[in-house]
Amino acid sequence: VQLQASGGGLVQVGGSLRLSCAASKRTASNNALGWFRQAPGTEREFVASIDWRGGNPNYADSVKGRFTISRDNVQNTMYLQMNSLKPKDTAIYYCAVARSSVATSRRESYVYWGQGTQVTVSS
Repeated sequence: VQLQASGGGLVQVGGSLRLSCAASKRTASNNALGWFRQAPGTEREFVASIDWRGGNPNYADSVKGRFTISRDNVQNTMYLQMNSLKPKDTAIYYCAVARSSVATSRRESYVYWGQGTQVTVSS
C-alpha cells in the first residue's frame, strides 16, 4: 500500500487546512487509518485515527474539538480537517494504515506510512 499525503501549507493562527491522504490500493479500506505528526526535535505523535468503516474517531487531547478525521472508502482517501490552528500544530503530518480494522493511537500498530506533508502555522 502506498500513501500520498497532501494539503499542507502555510497558514496564520486561527486558520484552517484540510489534509488528504490517498491510498494506492483498496486493501486499505479494510484497515483503520491514522494521522500522526512530527515537529523538529520531537518524536512522532498521534493526532487522530478512524476505523475501517469511518467510525470511532479518536483524537489526541491537543486537537480535540479542532480537528476532524474522515475517510471515503470509495475514493480510497482519508482526510483531516484542521480548524483554529495554533503555532504548536506546526509539524510534518503523516498518514498511516493500521494493521487491523480497529482505530488506535499506538504508533506501533501502523504498518504503512505516507511521506508526510508540512503544516506551518504562523503567529
